[in-house]
Amino acid sequence: MARDGENPLLGVALDAAGPRDFRGSRALQPRAHRLIPGGAHTYAKGDDQYPEQAPAFIARGKGCHVWDLDGNEFIEYGMGLRSVTLGHAFEPVVEAAYRQMQLGANFTRPAKIEVDLAESFLELIDGADMVKFAKNGSDVTTAAVKLARAHTGRDLIAICGDHPFFSTDDWFIGTTEMNAGIPQAVTKLTLKFRYNDLGSLRGLFDQYPNEIACVVMEPEAALPPVEDYLRLVKTLCEERGALLIFDEMITGFRWHLGGAQKFHGVVPHLSCFGKAMGNGFAISALTGKHEIMRLGGLHHDQARVFLLSTTHGAETHAFAASLETIRIYRERGVVEFLWKQGERLRSLLNQSIAENRLRGFFELIGRPCNLVFAACDQEGNRSQAFRTLFMQEMIRQGVLAPSFVVSFSHSDADIDRTAEAVYEAHIVYRKALDEGVDRYLKGRPVKPVNRRYN
Repeated sequence: MARDGENPLLGVALDAAGPRDFRGSRALQPRAHRLIPGGAHTYAKGDDQYPEQAPAFIARGKGCHVWDLDGNEFIEYGMGLRSVTLGHAFEPVVEAAYRQMQLGANFTRPAKIEVDLAESFLELIDGADMVKFAKNGSDVTTAAVKLARAHTGRDLIAICGDHPFFSTDDWFIGTTEMNAGIPQAVTKLTLKFRYNDLGSLRGLFDQYPNEIACVVMEPEAALPPVEDYLRLVKTLCEERGALLIFDEMITGFRWHLGGAQKFHGVVPHLSCFGKAMGNGFAISALTGKHEIMRLGGLHHDQARVFLLSTTHGAETHAFAASLETIRIYRERGVVEFLWKQGERLRSLLNQSIAENRLRGFFELIGRPCNLVFAACDQEGNRSQAFRTLFMQEMIRQGVLAPSFVVSFSHSDADIDRTAEAVYEAHIVYRKALDEGVDRYLKGRPVKPVNRRYN
């Protein structure tokens, strides 16, 4: 058995940890909620997603470390909702964006860098002939749906109901619990199927023959596809005259530089990328076959599709950041590093799970490059209270961990320090299972983002 204050995984004494001073954050929170609905511009960053004993505002970041308004330092995971895959303030990317900004950010005609990035990006994606860039993932997934409807002449959309998020637009949000303000007529146009269940998708095609324009899904999320599933989905789509759209916001630039479609060897008709492709700079991409993408262009005789035309969609500094990000990925083996560090972290955390008798109560889910965790109560049911308790204890240990998604900046030392923090958090977790979570949780539990009422 380990001595008090020592981690049996590493055999080194832990740094002192405990309550942190969040007075600066506390003072700013009322102002934020008075001025901004929800107190933040992204729901996943809101106060209801974190323990009460948590940093409410981040002042700066470097690599995988961040500092809050009160000067508290944390090792961070998730990294800007998985958008900052190289690291905060990663100097080559920042310098590339800075150099481009000095030349101007937005013009009345296209800039050459738009063509440069299109060529560089299309070299990565098998079977993609054309690309259109935008600022965020919702832009391009909605554009993909519009393009599919125009190409097929159909109205219905089939989405994977097991995947949590596709767009802020009505065609998706209308299917969630948080659907206030969305017409029922719009909601009825979106259908749901189950991942790894080809029969559920086939059933939709049977129920709505010649009406489904596209199938929208992540190629992989928490669960990997069963053997041949993705290929069979594509075959079914082609047999029924629908397009297959892969949402690669998370899997792109993580599973493989060519996306999870390259990793699994299945090329969709359209695919959507974003997040990590700009290391935090706002950029996303819709890409696919020429015969479909050209409907948004000038060289065809069919009805025109209004496809991604935005004032800020081609800001040149974001394009420069993306070009530099792609260069670094190619030259420095970033994807391989993400897998390696994620596997190192998973191995250490699984040791802690075993040592603290938490099998069945705390679980790591997903590929090493994209690890998340599930927290369960005494009955083995998913628990927001236990999730909150774990995050609370990690924050006490100096780690901000809504997930365990690693970046290129997570060094061996960062991984090892995280493992120490997890071990200490797991000790408290075990006590809460034995004695009751209310004895250890300070404040209210976190809540799901997509809920009908606050």
